[in-house]
Amino acid sequence: MPLSRADVPTEHASRYLQQLCKHWAHKFTVEFDPQRGTIDMPSARVALEAGEGRLGVVVTADDPAILDRMEGAVAEHIVRFAFREELAFDWKREA
Repeated sequence: MPLSRADVPTEHASRYLQQLCKHWAHKFTVEFDPQRGTIDMPSARVALEAGEGRLGVVVTADDPAILDRMEGAVAEHIVRFAFREELAFDWKREA
């Protein structure tokens, strides 16, 4: 299953993790607390972890095209929540 990771530098990781999980909870199966969250979708899964000064994001998907779309969707939503700061998503692919 294709996988992509990003460590996003931010002091507000827990806030963004919780906002994304709450945002998608009406459409998908979501579990979260202030440190970790998962969003299970039909063809993809997003795992989030709030660390010291960073938000860790792991996206897995059924195929590379879905992974591409999910990287964009996750980044777009979090950037929208973080309108007061500039966030950088440097996705790294794994097999």
